[in-house]
Amino acid sequence: MISVHDPDKLPPDGLPEVAFIGRSNAGKSSAINTLAGRRRLAFVSKTPGRTQLINIFEVGGAGFVVDLPGYGYAGVPVAVREHWDTLVGRYLQERRALGGVILVMDSRHPLTPLDQRLLDWLRPAAREVHVLLTKSDKLTYQQSQRTLSQVRKDLQAAYPGATAQLFSSLKRTGLDEAHARIDGWFAAGA
Repeated sequence: MISVHDPDKLPPDGLPEVAFIGRSNAGKSSAINTLAGRRRLAFVSKTPGRTQLINIFEVGGAGFVVDLPGYGYAGVPVAVREHWDTLVGRYLQERRALGGVILVMDSRHPLTPLDQRLLDWLRPAAREVHVLLTKSDKLTYQQSQRTLSQVRKDLQAAYPGATAQLFSSLKRTGLDEAHARIDGWFAAGA
């Protein structure tokens, strides 16, 4: 629908929004594309830090999916990172239409200090958070279950009420659970 570089250029609040955010190279764009059933809705790149705008996609009149810039990529200038902090921070803290946040984490490296920082940003706004542990296909079944259990435990201490699930764009696992969470946020905000 629209891409913005300035938080003041966001469209007026309307239908509910679900924001996707995650560390650069965690699989956020792949997750959006898989959930939308489209190959190139969100741009997938081998180069981290490609999403530099807030990208808003309409979802069949039910609401909007919002692709936020990734965080934690050291290969961009400090001024660009500071702008991203302002852009994303204002959106997450001030956007009234925001029904929930999908926090995308690589299941092999969950809850990094940068992920913790993002949860700290979200806390004052009391946003609902659901964690997608992406790339779960790269773990054995036992590793993935252990990771999921540990992340759920750690989330209860860091951000009570947050939920988490395993997800794989490659194997298309976790789609139903993620869709249910997003659909619930859309329905609650309608």
